[in-house]
Amino acid sequence: MEIGISTFVETSPDVHTGEVMSHAQRLREVVEEIVLADKVGLDVYGVGEHHRKDYAASSPAVVLAAAAAQTKRIRLTSAVTVLSSDDPVRVFQDFATLDGISNGRAEIMAGRGSFIESFPLFGYDLQDYDELFDEKLELLLKLCESEKVTWSGKHRPAIHNLGVYPRPVQSPLPVWIGSGGNQESVIRAGLLGLPLVLAIIGGRPIQFAPLVQLYKRAAAKAGHDVSKLPIASHSHGFVGEDTEAAADKFFPSTQAVMNVIGRERGWGHYDRSSFDAARSPDGALYVGDPETVARKIINLRKHVGITRFFLHVPLGTMPHEDVMRAIELLGTEVAPRVREEVARWEAENEGNI
Repeated sequence: MEIGISTFVETSPDVHTGEVMSHAQRLREVVEEIVLADKVGLDVYGVGEHHRKDYAASSPAVVLAAAAAQTKRIRLTSAVTVLSSDDPVRVFQDFATLDGISNGRAEIMAGRGSFIESFPLFGYDLQDYDELFDEKLELLLKLCESEKVTWSGKHRPAIHNLGVYPRPVQSPLPVWIGSGGNQESVIRAGLLGLPLVLAIIGGRPIQFAPLVQLYKRAAAKAGHDVSKLPIASHSHGFVGEDTEAAADKFFPSTQAVMNVIGRERGWGHYDRSSFDAARSPDGALYVGDPETVARKIINLRKHVGITRFFLHVPLGTMPHEDVMRAIELLGTEVAPRVREEVARWEAENEGNI
């Protein structure tokens, strides 16, 4: 069971002061957060790609490369790369470069993106939303498989037996598929034999168990070894010494972000009752003391089948020292609890999972 962090490197207004930090400050802070995550033994750190004012990381590979030179073990991934509006050749080159700097710790999490600002920015038509992703994923996988590539498609100039460099340390460079829970994307990942990441940010996590089984059935049908395919979740949360204090710290920025996005997407108002329901044992928020958060992650492994867990923190703008403390607690107290219990459970249930 792998435990890690994901972040969107947000620069939304501070809920208490109204101040907005610079993109530069938040980028420097997140590098410090990745370095700490490596130090406390976390397995993976993901940085999401966005192209709007309240997010600072439009180029995850550059942010991760800054941390790669200061870390030794932690794996470094996008979360996600908006592949539909990017050039797969440049994506591959950026992450192959990151792979070299980190000596084989880079990963790509490819997704369509739940935000659409990058499409007009780079001149793509949203009418081609699905077709763009399918075509560009095909090219990206070819780039990972072979040094020289021949390929043609509708939305990018053809490539005729050209080499693409640098080559990564890992062969192939890992590519994960990010999904918000769409059945088609889950089936596609399974048929391709690619690792799957589910964004479980609402409802009840147990409701995603059928999607995991659908993914596994698709992978098995395509002839892939299901036992070798990791499945991850990305979920909002925060760890503190005390559960109620952690909730009180995490709620204000969470409410602010959820209501901004909610107004854009037509969601209902997000209030404290919504938040408290989501941090209940069956909910999708992982907020509390180390034991509370560890127990929810263990249940996710046992009842949904998740083998890698991303705690998304912060949500919105929180004090850097609070985020650093949450990362420290996740690495030193939550992760050991989870690994020990999951290892014992897997040993007891070998062959039946």
